[in-house]
Amino acid sequence: MGLINGIMDGLIYPPSGFHFLVVIEMFPQTPQDFRFQSVSGLSVDIPTEAVAEGGENRFKHQMPGVPQYGKLVLKRGMFIGSFITGWVDDAIQNFKIEPKNIIISLLNDLHIPLTTWHVFNAYPVKLNISEFNAEQNSLVIETLELSYQYFKIIGLDSVIGGAVGAVTSAVSGQISGSVNF
Repeated sequence: MGLINGIMDGLIYPPSGFHFLVVIEMFPQTPQDFRFQSVSGLSVDIPTEAVAEGGENRFKHQMPGVPQYGKLVLKRGMFIGSFITGWVDDAIQNFKIEPKNIIISLLNDLHIPLTTWHVFNAYPVKLNISEFNAEQNSLVIETLELSYQYFKIIGLDSVIGGAVGAVTSAVSGQISGSVNF
C-alpha cells in the first residue's frame, strides 16, 4: 500500500525539490559521484520568428524556431578522487571533450522517481570553486556548468499513459503473439 500511496502523492501534490538523484552515465564512479547539492538549468526556450504575409498588414505570423536549451548547473561539495572531477579536468585542462548522458530524477519519500530528465550529450564548459575564507567554517563547493544538446522528460504520466494504453489494447484484443523460450 505504501508504494501506491507514494505514487498517488506525486500525482495529487506538487513534489518537493530537495530529494533528487543525479547519475552521469560514465564508468567507473564512486559513491561521491552521485551526491549533488543542487541542480538547475533544465530549461528550454523556443524562439519565434516574425514572418510577414504578403497583403496582410494587421499582424505578422510568429513561426517557431529551433529549441534552445540552457546550461545545466550542478553544485556539490568538492570531493578528492572523484571520477566526475577527472572528467571535468580532462575537458577544461586537456580539451578532451567526452559528452556524457545524465539522468536527473526527482524522487518521492520512498525514493521512487516521480519525474526523470534524460539529458543528452552533456560536457563541461565551466568549473567554479567556492571561496576559501578563514573566517567561516563552510564546505568547499564546486559548481559544474554543462552544455547539452537536449533533454527528454520521462514522467509518471507517460508511464501510466503507456500502461493504460497497453491494458486497453490487450483488453480489446489488439495485442497478440507468442513468447518462445
